[in-house]
Amino acid sequence: MEQLIFSTNNEHKLHEARAILGSKFKILSLSELGCFEDIAETSDTLEGNALLKARFVAQKYGVNCFSDDTGLEIAELGGAPGVYSARFAGDNKNSLANMQKVLNLLDGKENRTAQFRTVIALIFNKKEYIFEGKIIGRIATEQCGTAGFGYDPIFIPDGYNQSFAQLTESQKNAISHRALALQKMANGLSEILKD
Repeated sequence: MEQLIFSTNNEHKLHEARAILGSKFKILSLSELGCFEDIAETSDTLEGNALLKARFVAQKYGVNCFSDDTGLEIAELGGAPGVYSARFAGDNKNSLANMQKVLNLLDGKENRTAQFRTVIALIFNKKEYIFEGKIIGRIATEQCGTAGFGYDPIFIPDGYNQSFAQLTESQKNAISHRALALQKMANGLSEILKD
């Protein structure tokens, strides 16, 4: 089984990636690789941050790896919080504070359209590849559900009346932005491995 390092120590992201890619690849985290450094996300784009993390790991450890960066992009807020999603309410990356800030900013607003976008940077055999997944939906008026992580309790995907945090793991993994990006990466890797 092909081994890939996922440039993250976020247990939620790791669990999702293993659930989606597990039968095809052995996914290891940064801590399992022995990397405990906090890789700075200093780019102002999702693509840039994903590449920064993947390049750091590939260059330092000489392994095949991938990294993601994800942003919640809200139309009424001009695409914010976007690349700053994790730190929207401050550098301590507090999900509850981030969600509350979004709900406060959208209070009384009719346009609640939003999208989640994940960009994955894959470095495989020293070549770089980019994959993107996105899902359109809307921001709820209050937090709903206890599953998932991040902004999941306030994001309702199109075609659903429940937030990501109210869906089952398998329901979310069938439609989410990260799942779509991971699936594109898996398909891309299948083509790469054929060559």
